[in-house]
Amino acid sequence: MNNSSIHNDYKQQIFDYFNRRTNYDQEGDFHPIVAHHLIQCADILPGQHILDIATGTGLVAIEAAQIVGNSGSVVGVDLSEGMLRRSQSKITAAGLTNIELKQEDIETIDFPYNHFDRIFCCCGIPYIPNIPTNLRQWHNFLKPGGIIALTGIAETASIVSNFLIKNAKNYGVKFPSWSEETATPEKCQNLLQNAGFEKIQVTEEQFGDYINFESAQNLWEIILHNPLTQMNFVKYLNSDQLNAAKAQYLAELETLVTPQGIWNDLTLYYMVGRKPISR
Repeated sequence: MNNSSIHNDYKQQIFDYFNRRTNYDQEGDFHPIVAHHLIQCADILPGQHILDIATGTGLVAIEAAQIVGNSGSVVGVDLSEGMLRRSQSKITAAGLTNIELKQEDIETIDFPYNHFDRIFCCCGIPYIPNIPTNLRQWHNFLKPGGIIALTGIAETASIVSNFLIKNAKNYGVKFPSWSEETATPEKCQNLLQNAGFEKIQVTEEQFGDYINFESAQNLWEIILHNPLTQMNFVKYLNSDQLNAAKAQYLAELETLVTPQGIWNDLTLYYMVGRKPISR
């Protein structure tokens, strides 16, 4: 694995944040389920060549490698060295020899055009700048007839994110939601269509649940340490403003309490598109 060039503050925060989160694949069933469902959307066949963007700890890459077999191959790309170390340990334990891991900036990765049969990006879209531009480049990496499969987050997801979007306006800050590009099925459709894909399918899966008040309180600190929040909200506010925002958040939580708890939505979209065979 070659060291990646981390060329700005945001990339450095992403690098540090995910180096601290190398056990995310052990935090319940959410990530393994999403990875498995995304793979099912893409109809992988033995012998195919796969690119897994923002591979993390290899949930998609490992399952894909088991399907394509030794006649196929998988390349997993991620910025986080810690994530890739965790992935490599799982690959070694599984005895797989058809996966190559690359520590690279996914905005600047360079692969031959018309090379991969399938490209995946599972739960990585919110952290990638310039998604339309990157999608067009990934389109180039796919063979004609190849399939791209991505996950996106709905605009209703996360009580904290939705609060921050509203609250940021009080401070003259625009806080882009994590679902900026994938907020609705229509946006997902347009995102892939504008990147040159056809036969697009967008399906929805609901992972939201009711949480207790204490858990909803704790989400504030968790989200505030996320790189997206740090770069788009925290850096613009002083400590008094942050404390005031937190107080407003807690007050709003009081209005959301139901007998079942507080609903924390997490709706995902699985987006699948095909590169045209000819133009």
